[in-house]
Amino acid sequence: MSRLTDLSKRILVGRALRSDKLSETLLPKRLALPVFASDALSSVAYAPDEILLTLSLAGLATYHFSWKIGLAVVVVMMTVVASYRQNVHAYPSGGGDYEVATVNLGPNAGLTVGSALLVDYVLTVAVSVSSGVANIASAVPSIGDHKVLYAVLLVLLLMGMNLRGVRESGTAFAIPTYLFMFAIIGMTAFGLLRYATGAEMHAESSGYGIKAEDSFTGLALVFLLLRTFSSGCAALTGVEAISNGVPAFRKPKSKNAATTLLLMGTVAVTMLMGMLALANITKVHFAENPAEQLIGAPAGYEQKTVVAQVADAVFGGTFASPMFYLVLAVTGLILVLAANTAFNGFPVLGSILAQDRYLPRQLHTRGDRLAFSNGIMMLSGFAIILIVAFKAEPTKLIQLYVVGVFVSFTMSQAGMIRHWTRHLKTEQDPATRRHMMRSRVINAFGLVMTGVVLVIVLITKFTQGAWIAILAMFFLFMLMKGIRRHYDRVRAELVADTDEDMKLPSRVQGIVLVSKLHKPTLRALAYARAARPSSLEAVTVAFDPDETEALRQEWEERGIEVPLKVLDSPYREITRPIIEYVKNVRRTSPRDVVTVYIPEYVVGHWWEHILHNQSALRLKGRLLFTPGVVVASVPWQLASSDRVKVGAVYNAPGAVRRGEPTGKGDERKP
Repeated sequence: MSRLTDLSKRILVGRALRSDKLSETLLPKRLALPVFASDALSSVAYAPDEILLTLSLAGLATYHFSWKIGLAVVVVMMTVVASYRQNVHAYPSGGGDYEVATVNLGPNAGLTVGSALLVDYVLTVAVSVSSGVANIASAVPSIGDHKVLYAVLLVLLLMGMNLRGVRESGTAFAIPTYLFMFAIIGMTAFGLLRYATGAEMHAESSGYGIKAEDSFTGLALVFLLLRTFSSGCAALTGVEAISNGVPAFRKPKSKNAATTLLLMGTVAVTMLMGMLALANITKVHFAENPAEQLIGAPAGYEQKTVVAQVADAVFGGTFASPMFYLVLAVTGLILVLAANTAFNGFPVLGSILAQDRYLPRQLHTRGDRLAFSNGIMMLSGFAIILIVAFKAEPTKLIQLYVVGVFVSFTMSQAGMIRHWTRHLKTEQDPATRRHMMRSRVINAFGLVMTGVVLVIVLITKFTQGAWIAILAMFFLFMLMKGIRRHYDRVRAELVADTDEDMKLPSRVQGIVLVSKLHKPTLRALAYARAARPSSLEAVTVAFDPDETEALRQEWEERGIEVPLKVLDSPYREITRPIIEYVKNVRRTSPRDVVTVYIPEYVVGHWWEHILHNQSALRLKGRLLFTPGVVVASVPWQLASSDRVKVGAVYNAPGAVRRGEPTGKGDERKP
């Protein structure tokens, strides 16, 4: 079983890497862009949907606002990109927003940012994968009937790819990401060229009207536009991932990260505005409830995504066009791969929080491929729960989205302003001061923009589902505070007191537990005698008089020098009499240490664990809570354990080449 498990792991994850090979996993810019920017780039696939969908609540009267809302999103996007270019230079260690907020605004602010980002990363996976499945279903309708299953399988696939390491996942995702960029920008250029030459392009929904759900005038119209803007700001998610992933870049890390940020922002806003322009030109009509809102649509009409309708109109008005399927395929693929941004951000942030003792320390441990494997698996588990709970519906999930990322944006900008202000107090060089003042202005403008968006998002999306994300952030914040208190309490308890903790016990009293007089018992007795405790006795529990008497006689016949003590058990219990006896020994001599030796079988099959060692496990579990008691397991290897002993030295393919044992012998030779 051990050999099979190890081989399966090597096939899925790959050969384990040495810790000193970490530098070989660092990313050049051409791979860092698809790894860290796929989330922001993929928003082109669903941000136009959300903008048009929200505007459709007022019918077609407000559709002319779509490009203006897109421009507002672009302004916020480029402001955030410019701000984060300052962050990666000032804080290149990979802490990102969490480090900025912690250092400049205090631990609680940092923990608020950390909880917001962790929640947002989980939502990124759920939204991206669900949107990807929805886009693929536009081309292959049968997938829509089982979209939850497909979404879950895709999350598991992404998890497996990321467990193989950051560089491997980046190489695998580079081609689809660049294909998506080529497809969308190429479609935009081709569509605008056709429009400029007078060609008619009509989306399949262009002939349908949209029934307004209400009359939107005055403040109601303003609120609708603000809500649309907040939905469109989903395009900004993923920008912060690069600031969290600076350590994954090749040197010079900060410069490469800043360049990648600028590339990401430029490409993302180009594709977003291109899609909105084509949606207006082709007159895409997109409704939240097409069966009721679309006027003139045939019965059972399946509404396709904005990207699908635009691609159909641009490439000749036939769904049989190869370019249509190419655009849909790479769009669905990039939406799924967009989740990879979270698979890189969540584990790194979780590792930093674990290092600061806010999360379990296991999240700070690197796996075989030098990735934070525990964080990757935790992210996958939470994302699958959300996908199943919300039935892989992107429109429902996206309402929970954006809140967390704008909380981190806003607090990060506030932290950077304090960062520059603090450094300006001591900096004397005029050129450096000018640079710092310019950076502070950029971050101040970013604070205003992201703060306004955060308020808008909270107002417009709170009742739509954002309250769930806020509640999750609060719960995670309190959980991490509790974990930190636990670690602090344990650390305080374990501080060595040189006067008290170095004192030797008065005596060591040994107790060997005996059930039968067989080889494991004799080995335990021999080991206990070799340890030379101050006193040593054997203890057995009498619940069958005949067996107890037979044991006593054999004990005397063998002439064993260790005295045998028999404990009565009128209710046929084993654990309780031994625990009470050990506690009584401790009460009699509180300055003594009692060492309990327990013979224990070592077995080779999983089912043998059920048949053996159950009493030993219960005893150990109880004795561990008894102060002044040390439990020593004395192993006895059964014949079935030989197969495990051989398998224990089995290595992955390549072991011979590396000079490691191959499992052909029973043991490693010195």
